[in-house]
Amino acid sequence: MAEADAELTFKKDTVGKLLSSFFKEDKTRISGDAVLLMAEMLRIFIQEAAVRSQKQADSEDCDQVDIEHFEKILPQLLLDF
Repeated sequence: MAEADAELTFKKDTVGKLLSSFFKEDKTRISGDAVLLMAEMLRIFIQEAAVRSQKQADSEDCDQVDIEHFEKILPQLLLDF
């Protein structure tokens, strides 16, 4: 059960570079607080996707979560976020 208790984190630099890659102008900057907030949003999104995928697998009496379970929950997950 140690895996379930592991905390998911994203590196601040990685999130910052990812966000910056979508800026249209080179002069656009993002604050450190905005990067931290986005990293937290990503963490919550991924955690919610994992939980919903697990529930979908359980509802189908599967012992393992497969990509098909994730694909089934994805449309509603995207609408919720």
